[in-house]
Amino acid sequence: MGPGASPEAETIAAIATPPGRGGISVVRVSGPRAREALTALTGIPDPTPRHAYYREFSQKGELLDRGIALFFPAPHSYTGEDVAEFQGHGGAIAPQRTLAAVLSLGVRMAEPGEFTRRAYLNGRMDLTEAEAVEDLISASTKSAARAAIASLSGAFASRVNTLLERLTDLRARLEACLDFPEEHEEFLQSGEAVSTLVGLGADMESCLAAARQGQRLASGLSVVLVGAPNAGKSSLMNALAGEERAIVTAVPGTTRDVLRVDLEIRGFPVRIADTAGLRRHSEDVIERMGMERARAEIERAGLVLLVIDGSSPCPGALALLAEVESLAPSAELMVVRSKSDLGADRTTSSLLVSGPFAQLEVISTTTRAEDGVDALLDAIANRLGTLPEEGAFSARARHLEALGKTHGSLRRALMEVQEGDLVLAAEELRDAQETLGTITGKVTPDDLLGRIFNTFCLGK
Repeated sequence: MGPGASPEAETIAAIATPPGRGGISVVRVSGPRAREALTALTGIPDPTPRHAYYREFSQKGELLDRGIALFFPAPHSYTGEDVAEFQGHGGAIAPQRTLAAVLSLGVRMAEPGEFTRRAYLNGRMDLTEAEAVEDLISASTKSAARAAIASLSGAFASRVNTLLERLTDLRARLEACLDFPEEHEEFLQSGEAVSTLVGLGADMESCLAAARQGQRLASGLSVVLVGAPNAGKSSLMNALAGEERAIVTAVPGTTRDVLRVDLEIRGFPVRIADTAGLRRHSEDVIERMGMERARAEIERAGLVLLVIDGSSPCPGALALLAEVESLAPSAELMVVRSKSDLGADRTTSSLLVSGPFAQLEVISTTTRAEDGVDALLDAIANRLGTLPEEGAFSARARHLEALGKTHGSLRRALMEVQEGDLVLAAEELRDAQETLGTITGKVTPDDLLGRIFNTFCLGK
């Protein structure tokens, strides 16, 4: 039984399939009263484990539904507890009636993610595998699904546990040097301690880089099109989407709200947002509201594409660039020179290769040619990076934070060893060990569990 598991756990139930019309729905029950619930609704007194029974589901003589009933005894179930499943008809009413009958037996409604949380607490999976369940459900590309399955199969946990074992061994050897300096002097004097720390730090950095890729697979990249009114953002949006998603006219300010489209570029999910054109003043209340929404979108962006009409003078380009940089200081930034088929304005061309623009990547595009945005797609793909042929795993922001903190502790430990302060070095290694342990759940504050499983859908 894993950390925090309780033999007196309440029995919980929920509909484990999405709401709405469908061929089947699944009502899942987990806990000590799961067998009782199955018997009460189907009349099967002693269900054979993992045997599919076709039965009527009824209560007090009233037929609720008919379908497949299954029983999975502890510990050989998803949660590690006794689990019963009622696989009946889909729709809005039938599964709710079956669930209500189960709840009337003294079973309570499951909280979001509670089934998977119990699986973790009962030692059926570690935290990275538990989080991969939600990542697999939420995957929007084949690459993201493959990475989630890899984590669900233990690829991420295996890599972290290997690092954790090496870190634990290093910490033990370093503390032995403090307690028995004469017996372990060779470990320090030979330079083995330094080389071991350097190697561990390099492998930790490699794992952090892979986790960054994994997070992008799970959450995708948010790309925002920004520019002055009539700069060509909506035409560019339609060209990237491959369909007419935004209204395009010669009238400035057509886009008033944020329009979004989801794409897959080089295996990564990408969400591109077209925003209202930004200018200093507007008498139109709706346009002003659109510009405020555009600014809020910029603040959340991972990559900002500053669209500038290269065929005409753009006197407000410098001010626009300064505004974007102030709203999204940590976002990546590229300049898109639109309408390249109309020729180049000399003033604008000069502006884009001088001053603040000189250090930025500038991509020329046209929506009039079939391959007019190919260079832009390639540039975005280069920012995303390249997926490894194998070994990709899904990761989350908390994983990146923990790996980053662990890497920082290792760097500081290396400096302390080089300066001869083994006490501080051992303390840094202790911090690194505890921080790394939070990824798989070897070290797990209760508030961390709440944050993780509250993001899950009901029924998982």
